[in-house]
Amino acid sequence: MTAVAGFESLPLQRTAVGELVFHHVSEGEGAPLVFVHGVLGDWRSWSPQWPAFTPHFRCISYSRRYSVPNGNTAPSPAHSARIEAQDLQALLQAWGAAPAILVGSSYGAYTALMLALAQPALVRALVLAEPPLVCWAHQVPGGAEVRATFEREVTGPARQAFAAGDDVRGVQLMTGGIVGGAALAQMPPQALARRMENALSMKRLSLSSEEFPAPDPVQLRAFHKPTLLLAGVHTPAIHDSCFHALCAAMPQAEQQRIPDAGHGVARDNPAVFNHRVLDFLQRRLP
Repeated sequence: MTAVAGFESLPLQRTAVGELVFHHVSEGEGAPLVFVHGVLGDWRSWSPQWPAFTPHFRCISYSRRYSVPNGNTAPSPAHSARIEAQDLQALLQAWGAAPAILVGSSYGAYTALMLALAQPALVRALVLAEPPLVCWAHQVPGGAEVRATFEREVTGPARQAFAAGDDVRGVQLMTGGIVGGAALAQMPPQALARRMENALSMKRLSLSSEEFPAPDPVQLRAFHKPTLLLAGVHTPAIHDSCFHALCAAMPQAEQQRIPDAGHGVARDNPAVFNHRVLDFLQRRLP
């Protein structure tokens, strides 16, 4: 990922939610649009999207609970997208940004989805890039075997590594499992270093009693705010199974594949991602 000039020099703002601290950047005017990053990312993850979206929206990119530079370290034994959604709800209200357009990637998309189902009045539209609903992967043909392999080769060993205090090994295992072995081999050192900065975020999820909570299928079918589901053409098998399961659960949502992209669609092919999302929002929102 190439950082957009000037993005990382934007002034960081600080919001307190109880004893928790969240940092974010904000720019632009108009309807609020909040970017929600994946599990090993932070507010900087949306650099390739910033110049494309800020001319149209009041854009906010924040660091989720355990990502840098927040400094939140208190354990959350049942940490999951449900908890992250509660954080996001409190932040939207503190920012005066509801109802918001939520654009989420990976576990950030999971977080946005769980908030939309719990508090639909706070959401104007959803753009979800491959939320990892591993709990549903078995519902599609071949998905049970894919899920079993993922748990045996990725999440299980990563959980053991994190429990043993080997955060480097845990991040390496999860990165390879999330983006795929080929993408991991091509990842530049600075990208891996940034993931290590956010190792606590992955650790808290791996050691959680509810890492992948299941959404309510009835709520999913009843959700009729504009929703765009995105996946990379070359995404790993586990995410492909999750994407098919979510599409089946939300037939009312628009579904698209991003070419020349794996799991990190916004990072892998930002030009197409930005164009598709802006086109969707222009078509579906007044």
